[in-house]
Amino acid sequence: MAMADDPIRILVLCTGNSCRSQMAEAFLSRDGGSRVAVTSSGTHPSTVHPLTIRALAERGIDWSGARSKSMTEFLDRSFDVVVTVCDDAREACPVFPGGGRRIHRAFRDPALATGTEAERFAVYREVRVEIERWAETFIAEL
Repeated sequence: MAMADDPIRILVLCTGNSCRSQMAEAFLSRDGGSRVAVTSSGTHPSTVHPLTIRALAERGIDWSGARSKSMTEFLDRSFDVVVTVCDDAREACPVFPGGGRRIHRAFRDPALATGTEAERFAVYREVRVEIERWAETFIAEL
């Protein structure tokens, strides 16, 4: 576990590591600064969704270099906090090796949005707002 002066190590888990967990990683990293070391991963990683990158860009976060990562990449690491941001990830990974405190906060999956690109992007924005507010509160409570 982290020493007093070390950053708090946080792993954010989702299914595809394409939307929600990426947003959570971005906002927790931004809001926590040097107090945290955040990474995200998925139980079945895919690619970072372009609308995720666009939604974060609207908040001044350049996420264009992000990649979707498998949770298996982190099995040999220890974390102070493991956050699941979808029910599927919580069920698929009820215990994470090397994981400390568990937190579950499910968010809607914007990748499931239908309609025009504008309609789908509106859902990404809504979810972004929810995740950003949650991250601000979470970091403030650390």
